[in-house]
Amino acid sequence: MHPAPALVENPQESGSVAPAAPPPPGVMPVDFAAVYEAHSQQIFYLALRLLGDPTQAEDATHDVFMKAWRHLGGFRGEADVRTWLYRITLNHCSNLRSSWHARNVHTQPDDTVFENLAGPTDSPFRDVEMSELGRRIQGALAELPEEYRVLLLLVADQELSYEQIAQLTQQSTDAVRGKLHRARKAFGNVFRKTA
Repeated sequence: MHPAPALVENPQESGSVAPAAPPPPGVMPVDFAAVYEAHSQQIFYLALRLLGDPTQAEDATHDVFMKAWRHLGGFRGEADVRTWLYRITLNHCSNLRSSWHARNVHTQPDDTVFENLAGPTDSPFRDVEMSELGRRIQGALAELPEEYRVLLLLVADQELSYEQIAQLTQQSTDAVRGKLHRARKAFGNVFRKTA
């Protein structure tokens, strides 16, 4: 689990803990530690799927929550907190991928990271089968255009509704449905070729 954002002692109340910086004026206090605890694993996993490197995903998760804390005043409440955090994550990971470092350093996800996230299985044969399936899925996803890959990850891995994805990607629900249909079709075509 990733550590919560830095906390400091509140000098007005002995022994109490307060956030490192107060929420911006006009914003209702939010238990940011609770938000972090509730969403950090999902944000890490999404960043891992987008970046393919556990260390970069961990750094990205930290950066996402720092950005969320700094921009808490900009959260209008039109979307739920999870959708807002996903939007920050998508933007941040996109920026990382388009940076000079990301263009010049190519990493491949360590299969054991995804296997460990999936949890234990009952049989060694099942482990091998899942490992092979995971490699095929990762390979097929890697060949898709980024937009298709992101949409598939949001609906399959993160279990977001079409409406949430539409809000997150700033598209209509019908556009999301159409693009997801094309993304699934493209994934199926690529996946069958890896057999």
